[in-house]
Amino acid sequence: MNKGFLTILFFGITSFFSITAFSQGNFNSLQITHTAMTKNAADTEHWLGIMELPFMLLSVFFAFATANKMKNGKFGKGMKYLAWGFLVMATGHAHMQVEAFTGINLFGWLLGAKGGQITWSIALLCTWGLSALGLYHIYKSAGFQQAPLR
Repeated sequence: MNKGFLTILFFGITSFFSITAFSQGNFNSLQITHTAMTKNAADTEHWLGIMELPFMLLSVFFAFATANKMKNGKFGKGMKYLAWGFLVMATGHAHMQVEAFTGINLFGWLLGAKGGQITWSIALLCTWGLSALGLYHIYKSAGFQQAPLR
């Protein structure tokens, strides 16, 4: 992929979601009254959450593409863990947007209230654990050595 394509993709996605949000009247940036801020705050949060999803999916795609290119290199194992952590995070964010727009908690609906909370906690731990493990492997592969204590 060349840089021109990525630039067009970035600005295209941003423009699409910006136009959609503005056409819905959710971004009243010049209205600073308390009523206007509280009325539009929830709508703005929902649209900003939706705007993050394409970028998150793009990040997951490039994380796996990078891990695939590095699979035989020193950093490949760490990048693979990071990519899986990003995928779990993106799934969680997509779930949050479904819940925000529909009011349906998929984990709670499938597993019950307690099971949904436990699953959500496990997903958070997996996201951060996989990311930390990936960064640890990258750090270890980079060959940094601890400075001797004096």
